[in-house]
Amino acid sequence: MQGSYTPKQGQYLAFIYYYTKIHGRSPAEADMQGYFRVSPPAVHQMILSLEKMRLIERTPGQGRSVKLLLPREQLPDLM
Repeated sequence: MQGSYTPKQGQYLAFIYYYTKIHGRSPAEADMQGYFRVSPPAVHQMILSLEKMRLIERTPGQGRSVKLLLPREQLPDLM
């Protein structure tokens, strides 16, 4: 549902969507860290929050396994 996440969370979701579309694989936390210019713990906390809210899912122990659980029309544009 649109609006069920904060604007900042929306940007992370949009980044995951576009990164996956362009590169054919989901982003690593380091990719998000570079794009948003934040610390590794900040990215990790965001991923955990989005996962807890069931907006994404990951495969434990597997890198680049972030999968969006929202359709494109429920995502904001990437700023």
